[in-house]
Amino acid sequence: MAAKNTTTRSAGKGTPAKEPNVTAKGRSIQAKTYSVGQLAKLAGVSVRALHHYEAIGLLAPKHAENGYRVYGPDDVECLQQILLYRACGMELSRIGELIDAHDFDATAALQGHLDTLCMRKQELENLIKTVRKTIDTLEGKTTMTDEERFEGLKRAAVDANEHAYGTEARQRYGDEAVDAANKRLLSMDQATWQRKEALEQAIIEQLKGAMASGDATNEKAAQLADLHVQWIQLQWGDGAYSRDAHLGLAQGYLADDRFRDYYDSRAGEGATEFLVAALQENL
Repeated sequence: MAAKNTTTRSAGKGTPAKEPNVTAKGRSIQAKTYSVGQLAKLAGVSVRALHHYEAIGLLAPKHAENGYRVYGPDDVECLQQILLYRACGMELSRIGELIDAHDFDATAALQGHLDTLCMRKQELENLIKTVRKTIDTLEGKTTMTDEERFEGLKRAAVDANEHAYGTEARQRYGDEAVDAANKRLLSMDQATWQRKEALEQAIIEQLKGAMASGDATNEKAAQLADLHVQWIQLQWGDGAYSRDAHLGLAQGYLADDRFRDYYDSRAGEGATEFLVAALQENL
């Protein structure tokens, strides 16, 4: 049977506390507790991080009569889950949703993240292999074909994208869709890959110009939307594109600070919102 969530996060949630540890002779053992400093040291996190997790409702330590926080076994277990999920790239808000869910299956969740870690391990091993061969080539120990150089660049780009956005993309679109997109990127020939890279740069330059006009309905904005359509179609493949899916993706840009940072840092503050508006008006 899969293990279900039994961690007590706050007294108000009504989740039963775990039974005290019991010896073979039936005598209870006092469960080990930690101060905030002790738990921070044990877990390798800052005291501020523990305070933040408490402030957003992920941790709910008891408070002693003197007001000091006291962390028990349930808190330690909950913190371990939080840190495991964070290490896999999950947002804190999503972690809270998982832990709060009545049907939360800790075993299934951890298995899913183990699969992600194994995939990232393979990605790193591939990247290490490419870097080592590049070093050997520079030192004259071996040679590297143009195909090998190009393959390394593609793999590095896909790996970086998977690490940055993979978790959320798989939650939203499913593993099959994300795996298919990655496979398509890795199978691109050099000309197609260079076209994709050129489109990415063209989108940023067009976005800058369209933003300067301040009008998401004019010709510059329409050209921006067309460039973005071409870029999406290259990545999604023939027959996979739809206006509704494109607009859904664009709305996701507004909800994710990483996408906002991608466009705003390259085209100026407010670039992401303008891009979404241009897509809504012109698709």
